[in-house]
Amino acid sequence: MPDLIDALQWPAMAASLAAAWLVASRKKHRRNLGFWVFLLSNVLWMIWGLHDEAWALIALQVGLGLLNVRGVKKTEEENASP
Repeated sequence: MPDLIDALQWPAMAASLAAAWLVASRKKHRRNLGFWVFLLSNVLWMIWGLHDEAWALIALQVGLGLLNVRGVKKTEEENASP
């Protein structure tokens, strides 16, 4: 099991890059998907961080996740405005 969790850093990194690519898209549905992929990457990094006791990484991922949720809400508010 530790080897599997240790290997989790690679899909976490790939998800982070994919999310950054999607969020930079001009298409709304891709940007929205990017927010969800970012949240997935946050969870993957936190799992890996717990395993390696990387507390600063976990704190960073919590902060980035909260900022991501804030971004989703602000995007929804902008789209709801007349």
